Amino acid sequence: MKKGKTFLRVPGNPDRSGIRVQTQIREHGYSMGGHHCHSCFELFYVESGACRFLVDENIIDIGTGDFILIPPLALHYTRYVFSTCRRTIVFFERDDISEAVRRFMPRQEAFFTECTVFQTPECKRTQVVECLDMMSREEKIGDEQSALIRQISLQALFLLCSRVCSFRIAPPADLRTSDEQVLGAAHYISRHYMNALTTQEVADAVGFSPNYLSRKFRKAAGVGLHEYLVFIRLHHAAMELVSTPDSITEIAFRCGFSDSNYFKDAFKKKYGVTPREYRKMM
Repeated sequence: MKKGKTFLRVPGNPDRSGIRVQTQIREHGYSMGGHHCHSCFELFYVESGACRFLVDENIIDIGTGDFILIPPLALHYTRYVFSTCRRTIVFFERDDISEAVRRFMPRQEAFFTECTVFQTPECKRTQVVECLDMMSREEKIGDEQSALIRQISLQALFLLCSRVCSFRIAPPADLRTSDEQVLGAAHYISRHYMNALTTQEVADAVGFSPNYLSRKFRKAAGVGLHEYLVFIRLHHAAMELVSTPDSITEIAFRCGFSDSNYFKDAFKKKYGVTPREYRKMM
């Protein structure tokens, strides 16, 4: 996969089927190629260190022992601005979690509809890592029993978390002041992305000059203010492409793009396919 391309999980692709586990160490200062989203769930666990997420319009800092659950099609980006971080990511589908297990989660079925952060107490982190290691080992074994063992291990992990973890839906209230202003700008963009927004308008909404806000936004979120606006517009356009029969031009204009050709070029740069190809693929 080329750097900067968004990873999209295509249903039925045998190379991307089943529960998948990735454990990696990210050095301090490592930055992803850009915002991306998946058509499956992403469960992100920090074994050591800390990192920062920008999920849709929320900025969320997580550290050792923290999980973050990212639902399908949520636009997100990770930065390692604090320290070296060892993390494990589990990709899975809703059907991988049984109805019986979902009933034990906070808010039950609704738990899997929002980005959620939950923290494991230190005395239980060894059990969490054992579940993750089991899934990782079985992915490498890959025999007839492996898929079921991974599914059982994932369900055991969620049951363990429902018993011992503390959960929060909203971002923490103790974000630094600069981050709160950036978060305010992101919220403003999220509410007004369909309009002809300017950097000046967003800056006025949070009480900063455009240049100062742009620098603060890039430092906190890892992308520029205008780039984030385009990401949000493209994200909403992608969802409309698969949920409405409207023409590509209509969707482009409705999501804030004044030029349909620019929209098509920006969409292909982000998703690797044209809007028409994306609609057929999904």
